[in-house]
Amino acid sequence: MYDTGGKPYENMALPSVFSTPFRPDVIQKAVVALQSRRYQPQGRDPMAGKRTSAESLGVGRDLARVPRVRGDRFPRASQAAFAPSTVKGRLTHPPSPQRRLAKKINAKERLLALQSAIAATGSKELVASRGHEVEKVPSIPLVVSDEFQKLKTTGEARNVLKELGLWEDVRRAQEGIKIRSGRGRGRGRRTKRPRGPLIVVYRDEGVGKSARNLTGVNVVEVGSLNVEDLAPGTHAGRLTVWTKSALEFIEKKFARGGN
Repeated sequence: MYDTGGKPYENMALPSVFSTPFRPDVIQKAVVALQSRRYQPQGRDPMAGKRTSAESLGVGRDLARVPRVRGDRFPRASQAAFAPSTVKGRLTHPPSPQRRLAKKINAKERLLALQSAIAATGSKELVASRGHEVEKVPSIPLVVSDEFQKLKTTGEARNVLKELGLWEDVRRAQEGIKIRSGRGRGRGRRTKRPRGPLIVVYRDEGVGKSARNLTGVNVVEVGSLNVEDLAPGTHAGRLTVWTKSALEFIEKKFARGGN
């Protein structure tokens, strides 16, 4: 365990949950289930594209048999309408707001996914393969004292992250990844911001506000920890900082089989 100055001062045994086998398939399923809860149902007006007097003229006119606007007034006269293939026509299969978008997952699978994602934060190979800068990080998993929860300013958080060897990963998130130009790749932005370190605390006593201006850094209380925090984009192995009390909470929670 390290203090806020980056110096080791105490030893502690890791919770048994860190020995959980790595299950990327279950982690992906759990993250997708969480993401599906944020989907917003959408539908269409049942009369969209149908507010027209268009009717088919039938056969024998050397014209396609699609519905056409009746009359002789320009510019809509004899123009095809109503059919899905026409201008301002109806949709063939419009989205329905009654569609069930949320995906379900079994309680035991969700628990296994959380345990496996926690264990993945203790593997240096997985953390490095996800793209995090771990050369200067003294230990993985990285455990710090509870003084880390009491940081008040961004300057204090920046200094502690530098002492713990995490600032290189924060810089990686700040610089971002340039998106190659091309059809369908821009999406209105030139760079995308990868996720940086995750700070898991037992109680947020100020560190949340001190780190909120640091790009890519997220702070979460251990009681609200979920799989998506540990495996953004379904990719497990996020660089995670645990406080001592947060690990003790993890040990008690999973020792008694809690969800």
